[in-house]
Amino acid sequence: MTSFLHKNSIFIAIAKIGILSVITFVANCSTPEDPIQCRSAGAVKNSYCTITNSYGAFPDRSICRAAQVVYPSSEAELISAVANATLAKRKIKVATRYSHSIPKLVCPDGDDGLLISTKYLNRTLNINPSAMTITVESGVTLRQLINDAAKTKLALPYSPYWWGLTVGGMLGTGAHGSSLWGLGSQVHDYVIQLRIISPATAEEGYAKVRTLETGNPELDAAKVSLGVLGVISQVTLKLQPMFKRSITYITKNDSDFGDEAASFGRLHEFADFMWYPSQKLVVYRIDDRVSSNASGNGLNDFPGFRSTPSIVLATLRTSEETQESLGDLDGKCINGKLTTSTLRTMGYGLKNDGILFTGYPVIGFQNRIQASGTCLDSLEDARITACPWDSRVRGLFFYQTTFSIGLSKVKKFIQDIQKLAALEPKSMCGLDLYNGILMRYVTASSAYLGKQEDALDFDITYYRSKDPLAPRLYEDILEEIEQIAVFKYNALPHWGKNRNVAFQGAINKYKKATEFLKIKQMYDPLGLFSSNWTDQILGLSSRSVVMMNDEEGCALEGLCVCSQDIHCAPNKGYFCRPGKVYEEARVCAKLIKKSMTS
Repeated sequence: MTSFLHKNSIFIAIAKIGILSVITFVANCSTPEDPIQCRSAGAVKNSYCTITNSYGAFPDRSICRAAQVVYPSSEAELISAVANATLAKRKIKVATRYSHSIPKLVCPDGDDGLLISTKYLNRTLNINPSAMTITVESGVTLRQLINDAAKTKLALPYSPYWWGLTVGGMLGTGAHGSSLWGLGSQVHDYVIQLRIISPATAEEGYAKVRTLETGNPELDAAKVSLGVLGVISQVTLKLQPMFKRSITYITKNDSDFGDEAASFGRLHEFADFMWYPSQKLVVYRIDDRVSSNASGNGLNDFPGFRSTPSIVLATLRTSEETQESLGDLDGKCINGKLTTSTLRTMGYGLKNDGILFTGYPVIGFQNRIQASGTCLDSLEDARITACPWDSRVRGLFFYQTTFSIGLSKVKKFIQDIQKLAALEPKSMCGLDLYNGILMRYVTASSAYLGKQEDALDFDITYYRSKDPLAPRLYEDILEEIEQIAVFKYNALPHWGKNRNVAFQGAINKYKKATEFLKIKQMYDPLGLFSSNWTDQILGLSSRSVVMMNDEEGCALEGLCVCSQDIHCAPNKGYFCRPGKVYEEARVCAKLIKKSMTS
């Protein structure tokens, strides 16, 4: 989720219990909880705090603490917060309203750090219709940005599909939609100016405001920064005149998918895929601009982002846990097919007139089509309903493994997954419960930590146990896919998603990583906006981002690549073994008794 977050690949298998009609018309929902919780003591407000993500758990399940949080509502207050922390040499991290990043990007070291929330930096400051630009504070959500631009008949051409992300969060992690056209689908490539506040010397007042514009190489560092350069105050983006899109989904056998995947994005501006390897099916999104005079007032209301009764979420989670504990592969495959067929019937949440789906094509204005997230657009209802991943209810709990592979390598990677599916036909049925593998196009970016080449981004969402030592069904298959991508094809990780394994050696894959680190040193020489986690993924720590010791079960959570059986779950029959297709992989495979004793 991103999220999500872009959480674009999440889908609730609501059809399994036959209440889609109920959910479609739910009006209220418990909006997500603030990810920061404090128990103030004495005269210090908002102190003794913890922070988590919207899913309620980081990859290592640790609890991140901070001594205090501040909620600035203006740039002046933001400058004051940075200055005071710099004077005290205090670690600083920036948090967003919904905190959709899965990794520990928001965690300061220790218990004494400061959190700066952008929750109230949520104003649109200026829209210039003639220049086609919009200037917003960094806490503005994608939804607000899209809607405010639409009021002046302007559009953000590409964006993630989940509108609960903030502008600062999207820039911090390189969030994107899907396109190979124009400047591509990454939001940061439409930034023409930003203001960022970093630590400074006493002579400079302990905080420095920099205004970075197109042409300044420092902008290429700041527009995908992982939050380690400072805190972004304001952002100006280049927009386009409002336009309409026409969308049609078609389902095909995946036999020719490897050949078609690399080129399909050149044919259709907003193309993407939903791939179900277990069913040997791919859903192609044929999505292009059409005349604004074209008939249609379509709306995107993706079912996985809608308000859902908590009792439904609990039932679905219990069902999946039961299937996992009983080894019920057939049940997973049946439910997966029912989920995907139901999605297909309801047009994947598209509505021709804003109310009902009646058939393709669905035509609508960009601001109504490009993203959704109606579970955020509701009043409190005592958690009778919730966003599907809300950790306060018994809902979905999952991993997201998300990476991009250069178009020249995509065919071979797809074929490797197909080989795994052929060897173990039921091994990927669990993906269908989360709407398969979402695949989106991205282009090479000028951002130092942006995409290095035109590529396809693979977004894989799958079951995570509440017990960190409990292996999944076909644990080895998804681990092998992860390692094939990261190590065989040098995939780039999505900075806002993934388990730790995906970040191993990642910084070495960026051509201008050295330039980024030079600017980081210039902006924040004391490393106040950095943490052990960010130092590890940026190659600045002697410690690896993955565990290198004998931690029991570390491979099950993606905290290490197994090298010993203890890294898996030998007491449950899972042992460290080579991959089935990529023999260099080391994965936790379940062995039958005969193999275990041989």
